[in-house]
Amino acid sequence: MITLSSIAGLIAGFVHALSGPDHLAAIAPLAADSDRRAWVIGLRWGIGHSIGAIVVGFFALFLQNSLHIDIVSSFSEKIVGLMLIGVGLWGYNKACSIHIHDHEHTHDDSGHGHAHAHSLAQNHDARPAHIHTHAALAMGAFHGLAGGAHIFGVLPALAMPSTIDAVFYLIFFGAGTITAMAGFASMMGIVSKKMYANGEAGYRIMMKSFSTAAIMVGVVWLVV
Repeated sequence: MITLSSIAGLIAGFVHALSGPDHLAAIAPLAADSDRRAWVIGLRWGIGHSIGAIVVGFFALFLQNSLHIDIVSSFSEKIVGLMLIGVGLWGYNKACSIHIHDHEHTHDDSGHGHAHAHSLAQNHDARPAHIHTHAALAMGAFHGLAGGAHIFGVLPALAMPSTIDAVFYLIFFGAGTITAMAGFASMMGIVSKKMYANGEAGYRIMMKSFSTAAIMVGVVWLVV
């Protein structure tokens, strides 16, 4: 049965995911490199983030005096900062080394071209866009443990009238986060595909922009 706490959690998770510039900066370079399956990146990041945030929520509910959440959060913030910088540097390198060209495909009696992108170090048989799902999952998990925004997102669970309501709120908070980030990553994949079709210049500008944003946000997380 869908309860009011479930609906509240779903909305809170959705808004929380899309309102964090660090979330979007983490996903954008990976999703832009994944084209049609970009939504998988968002899905895995959302799952990781939900696990981290729900862990924080459950500790807040049941082990309030047994763990200093602020210590875990502070450590995770530094890890996230390093990860964001790493993703940004990877994306920048990807943008500089990408090669986009047309391949001719024949179906029955007709032929047509498709734009393909791969690193200059790859051959034509190499997979053009590796789905970085493990990186997305790990980054999402540390994101879930880090920072104060998600803590405020799960705080309403503490005010729920019953433990069951609180648990439903946390579960649907995770579902909202996963849905939002899968949708955002899918949109990035669509944008990336259009950039592929327009050639190398547009793709490089897009990827460098996303990567620069990731590096800048990562630096902020490390120094603030």
